[in-house]
Amino acid sequence: MGETEDGEADHITTDVQGQKCALVYECTAADNIHGNDNVPFLNAVLKNPVCKLYRFPTSDNKWMRIREQMSESILSFHIPKELISLHIKEDLCRNQEIKELGELSPHWDNLRKNVLTHCDQMVNLYQDILTELSKEGGSSFKSSSSKGEKTLEFVPVNLHLQRMHVHSPHLKDAVYDVITVGAPAAHFQGFKNGGLRKLLHRFETERRNTGYQFIYYSPENTAKAKEVLSNINQLQPLIATQADLLLHSASQHSPDSLKNSLKMLAEKTELFVHAFKDQLVRSALLALYTARPGGTLTKSPSSRSSTEDSHARDQPQPVPRQDSIPHHSDYDEEEWDRVWANVGKSLNCVIAMVDKLIESHERDSSAERDSGDKDGEVEPEQAHQPKEDWYEELQPLVLALKDCMGEVVSRAKQSLTFVLLQELAYSLPQCLLLTLRRDVVFSQALAGLVCGFIIKLYTSWHDPDFLRQLATVGLVVQYEGLLSTYSDEVGMLEDMAVGISDLKKVAFKIVEGESNDVLPVITGRREHYVVEVKLPAPMFESLPLPIKEGQLLHVHPVLFNVGINEQQTLAERFGDVSLQESINQENFELLKEYYSIFMEKMPPDYISHFQEHNDLKGLLENLHQNIQAKKRKNVEIMWLAATICRKLNGIRFTCCKSAKDRTSMSVTLEQCSILRDEHHLHKDFFIRALDCMRSRQAQEALNESDDPETGCLTDNKPTSRHFYPVALLLVSSHLLVVWLILSLALLLAKYQ
Repeated sequence: MGETEDGEADHITTDVQGQKCALVYECTAADNIHGNDNVPFLNAVLKNPVCKLYRFPTSDNKWMRIREQMSESILSFHIPKELISLHIKEDLCRNQEIKELGELSPHWDNLRKNVLTHCDQMVNLYQDILTELSKEGGSSFKSSSSKGEKTLEFVPVNLHLQRMHVHSPHLKDAVYDVITVGAPAAHFQGFKNGGLRKLLHRFETERRNTGYQFIYYSPENTAKAKEVLSNINQLQPLIATQADLLLHSASQHSPDSLKNSLKMLAEKTELFVHAFKDQLVRSALLALYTARPGGTLTKSPSSRSSTEDSHARDQPQPVPRQDSIPHHSDYDEEEWDRVWANVGKSLNCVIAMVDKLIESHERDSSAERDSGDKDGEVEPEQAHQPKEDWYEELQPLVLALKDCMGEVVSRAKQSLTFVLLQELAYSLPQCLLLTLRRDVVFSQALAGLVCGFIIKLYTSWHDPDFLRQLATVGLVVQYEGLLSTYSDEVGMLEDMAVGISDLKKVAFKIVEGESNDVLPVITGRREHYVVEVKLPAPMFESLPLPIKEGQLLHVHPVLFNVGINEQQTLAERFGDVSLQESINQENFELLKEYYSIFMEKMPPDYISHFQEHNDLKGLLENLHQNIQAKKRKNVEIMWLAATICRKLNGIRFTCCKSAKDRTSMSVTLEQCSILRDEHHLHKDFFIRALDCMRSRQAQEALNESDDPETGCLTDNKPTSRHFYPVALLLVSSHLLVVWLILSLALLLAKYQ
């Protein structure tokens, strides 16, 4: 890979002394790309590749060949459509459950009607966006000029794969991938009031301190209610299916099948019962009881147990507010315990009956063997009778179990839905708009993550060490942010930080796919998503057994941001950079935690081999020192984080406002640094290699004239000659006039 035949390429002779550009060959069609990584299943998610091939001298005056490829991804639109469909399904289900809460007092009934009105409007909005996205059939990525369009707000900006394949004369071929994408942010909604990080904190603070119309539940309890509801919806049909299989086994008079069905039924029922072992369900039932007609909603100072329960579940608030567990003197708190315990008792009755039937069957079988041929003619009639007896004995017990479960599900669903009603009732439509904003940002982040995961999997599936790491500790996903902490980009950074953090809710599962079906499928809900990645049968069969059996594979996203343009200069001199500092510190702790898990859980033989070739501990310490140093435009943070990610087999992302100027400057500098540090690029050729990779960017890769981003990496590394006037502006704004004169002179000289 990275080589072209002499007869097929337009060579530009490279002279180290003369420092001429080393572009060997350029192509835009996939057919012209030579290499093993150009496989059909990868091309199914990557489109419109643009490739350049270079030759650069090494330190020992030999040649290395580099193939640089940029590709679009059809996942830019596929993932948002999958996600919006899930949101619509989830919201419709929630709205229906709110409608089925039953009769409520006038106060709560009016709140419910108001909530349903706004929720139905949001569902219609999601449906309209999905309809518009389904009509998109042109480009497979969203350009920066479209980032403010409402119908495309769920789609990431400029999502591309940047791949560099290096063929060295002495070293093994290597592939370096970076996913470039615009920072996940809600551009259409704007940043006048900040981004998600600030908005969520403000919303939660106001909701906690204003509770005269509703009952306050903490975000943790609200998330717990959604989790329990999801578990109920998943487990109830599974238990019903296992119960039917148990009766079928009884009708077939099959002891082995009966034992297996009982085992599965017991396991699922235990999970079901365990889901309700939470104080939240009990308190929600009490709250719902008081919301019925005739219920009291006032706080009772004499009820010590109610106040203590509320204090244990929620932190004390600075202003007087309503308890999360209202008091009602007529409510029987032990009733829920009885209903809940009846499920376990019913299951025990089923288990006892199955044991009795199997024991009786074994006793009869033993008696038959002892009797021999004495009653051989009567045996068929006797053998037929127990088949009906088993079914008749078990059927009433199984029906009783189903009835008990139905009672528990009905009460628990209504009470936990009432908890969700409290979250929605406050500050409509603000809470729904926040949910929409979070969905938009998460959709953009998830599209990039799925693209990066699939490319990483397709590239490394043959590496047993990678698969072992993937199954044992998951993958680190490192985002390099280049946003400034000035003006609107502060809100973008706040959106991006929350969106990347929300990716912790995502798990991957690898399944066997058909030859023409490789697009991923998303299942789950807002608090937990599973992305099913499809592999062709030959690749799937080579995977470790746990992965083939459906083990969930987790990712560990981290974000490190360093503003590098002239707006960051203003922020550092006259503004505030605390947001960037706190984000970097928080994510360093996450990266350090992943490293600890990696060193603890990976096999000793792998760790010893790994430590021989990597000094990750030293790199982490160096990264921590640079974060603590609070140095202006400390790009060392980005290079250290990227190096750690590559050494940990992670997935690399580079993001700025639109994934154009700053992103391209960072990627090309990183590529040349890799060639120098890992592949012995000739020391005198670094600057020319950098200029060669950046050449014609203004006419091709960066030809979008809207919303131009100025600025480059402000370090001592060499940069493109096209950007040196901006570097001067970073020194002093008084040189603006000089810059204009020089630019005018350059233009005149160019066109004369």
